[in-house]
Amino acid sequence: MKYKRILLKLSGEALAGEAGYGVTHDVLNQISEEVKDLVEMGVEVAIVVGGGNIHRGVAGATRGMDRTSSDHMGMLATVINALAMQDSLEQKGVFTRVMSAIDMQEICEPYIRRRAERHLEKKRVVIFAAGTGNPYFTTDTAAALRANEIDAQVIFKATKVDGIYDKDPMKYDDAVKFDQLKYIDVLNKGIKVMDSAAISLCMDNEMEIVVFNMFENGNIAKAVRGEAIGTKVIK
Repeated sequence: MKYKRILLKLSGEALAGEAGYGVTHDVLNQISEEVKDLVEMGVEVAIVVGGGNIHRGVAGATRGMDRTSSDHMGMLATVINALAMQDSLEQKGVFTRVMSAIDMQEICEPYIRRRAERHLEKKRVVIFAAGTGNPYFTTDTAAALRANEIDAQVIFKATKVDGIYDKDPMKYDDAVKFDQLKYIDVLNKGIKVMDSAAISLCMDNEMEIVVFNMFENGNIAKAVRGEAIGTKVIK
């Protein structure tokens, strides 16, 4: 295996599947099966999950909501998704911990970096919820921040498409896929793979990003083995 400790970034929209809203059991089941395989391979797995299948802070703000309130709602949506992911994994015998950036000890642990690292060393899957705990920061930025804090070797961003394109491949037939990109190219070209704060944080700390299709079975294991799938963003 090329990577021993990874951070898997899942979008909330992906968890909704074809329904477009809420959490789809089939999608949860597929992801948890692949994560279980990684744990059995000896990989230490951390997960950051978005909340766009329930509420997106920036979307609420564009419809007239106060941005801070809307972002707080989005953070709570990520907690719902994290608990759903935890339940799916534990039904398969995978030990997990949900750690929240917002204190809610009745349902999950508060985020403490050293405790998170200890959970990973004990081969528990750690699911980070509530983003960074601050408004105006996306879960992409939370993924970049947590990956650096726990000394992950790579961020795997699982999406609905098989990599990064110069434009939306769902809308344009002539979209061109990149096999490899530099951080600065992502910023300069305005490619919407992660927000600029997340890309900048990864660039400053040389954190690799691999973007791939999460709906193709076995892709996460292939990425861990270092096989050439999706698009890699590097220095």
